[in-house]
Amino acid sequence: MDKRLLRIGPVRRYAIVLAGSALLAAVLIVAQAVSLATLLAGLVDGRLDRTALVVAIAAVALRGLHAGALTAVAGRAAAGIKAHLREELLDSAARRGPAWLAGKRAGELATLAGRGVDGLDGYLTGYLPQVFLAAFVPLAALGWLALTDFTSALVVALTLPLIPVFGVLVGKATGPRTARQWGLLARLGGHFLDTVRGLPTLRTFGRESGYAARVRASAEAYRTATMRTLRLAFLSALVLELVATVSVALVAVPVGLRLLHGGLTLGAALVVLLLAPEAYLPLRALGTKFHASQEGLAAAAEMHAVLLPRPQATTEPRVPPADAAVVLEQVEVRYGDIVALRDASLAVEPGDRVALVGPSGGGKSTLLSLVLGFTTPSAGRVLVGGADLAALDLDAWRARLAWLPQRPHLFAGTVAGNIRLGAPDATLDEVVAAARAAEADGFVRALPRGYDTDLAEHGLSSGQRQRLAMARAWLRCSAGGGGLLLFDEPTARLDPDSEAAVVASAARLATGRTALLVAHRPALLSIATRIVTVEAGRLTESVPAVLA
Repeated sequence: MDKRLLRIGPVRRYAIVLAGSALLAAVLIVAQAVSLATLLAGLVDGRLDRTALVVAIAAVALRGLHAGALTAVAGRAAAGIKAHLREELLDSAARRGPAWLAGKRAGELATLAGRGVDGLDGYLTGYLPQVFLAAFVPLAALGWLALTDFTSALVVALTLPLIPVFGVLVGKATGPRTARQWGLLARLGGHFLDTVRGLPTLRTFGRESGYAARVRASAEAYRTATMRTLRLAFLSALVLELVATVSVALVAVPVGLRLLHGGLTLGAALVVLLLAPEAYLPLRALGTKFHASQEGLAAAAEMHAVLLPRPQATTEPRVPPADAAVVLEQVEVRYGDIVALRDASLAVEPGDRVALVGPSGGGKSTLLSLVLGFTTPSAGRVLVGGADLAALDLDAWRARLAWLPQRPHLFAGTVAGNIRLGAPDATLDEVVAAARAAEADGFVRALPRGYDTDLAEHGLSSGQRQRLAMARAWLRCSAGGGGLLLFDEPTARLDPDSEAAVVASAARLATGRTALLVAHRPALLSIATRIVTVEAGRLTESVPAVLA
């Protein structure tokens, strides 16, 4: 049983319900066995024990109702726990920041949040309930057997541990195989997503067949690992069934002999014969459920590596002051052995429009990521109004930023819904006004359903996508945010007409506001009041030519 999963609130509450359910099941099993033994013994003697009949019928009916209710509760609880885990995974990924999702992590996270979380079904609905049944039912059966026939109880007590011992031995072989199986599945998800994203490039260079072969090889490796794991599971199930069957026989044969020789009453013998299999059954079932839960447990181990504990602040995070200066104070950012920024100091006063220029990979986007709070400095501090950004309420801080990335992401949904990311409560009139300011209203009205067009069904050009992103920035500013504009090369990859539209809109938006602009092209530099060159992680300031 994964103790780390039990630290999760919904799982812990579910476990308490399962413990109560298992205790009730143990009572019903003992009541059924004793009442049936009494009823059968009476019938052999030629009499009908009506009390035993009523108790037996009630016990059987309640066991059926209990099994149905447990299935329903387990399914409902599993759905809630999985939803909670997906929310926690996405929240943790968001707190780690976009840089953490670089490379194949996005594909692996998608596999983990999808197939990995779903893999917990076997653990939550099968294995975990069986763990509690295996803890309560054998003890209850053994206790009643000790009161009925101590010799039989002793045989059961000596043979019961054989099943978990064999289960542990099998589990030691199964665990590494299942972990490898899950690792291959996660790698397959990463390769597949990477290949799909780069398919246009692969087709251009005629290399799609080679990468398809890599995905095929990963899928084959996963299939082979899965079949090996299943083979071991079936063999181990056979071993556990054999051990349990032999153990029941060791109880039943002496009971039959003693009954023949008058050393045991019929009622006591029937109680033993009915209760002994019930004592072994939960442990036998536990071995079967164990294999069904292993993929989910392997995924759970990966989840624990991704999940970050929610920060427990001793004091309420400060709200960032309005129109505050942003200062980088001897900041250093490292990604492993790579230094993205070193000893970087920069002061951006209210009203400044600072253009960041320099070669690709110099650290410009890292600097914006610092201001967004997505990247934590390895050394130094980012100050907002004299307060360390790490001590501020980051949600409140980001609500004051208007961000225009180089490659804006548009989500499946309406055009209006995508623009409303800048201000979720904005009215349609405010959305339209923002689109006009971003010079996007014309092409939006030309779409099949205008602002209600679903972007999952209608593609847009790079220039159109960028103007919708600009409309988000306008909407954020009109809603009271946008005290600091962050533009990350918004005119890259645009045709001259789209570039002119974006620059004109950006110039109007930046008027009277503070801005950090990552720019390579001269058109965007015309907005700046200061220019800072970022090269090899170091900052050097110069005066714009228009102001010199």
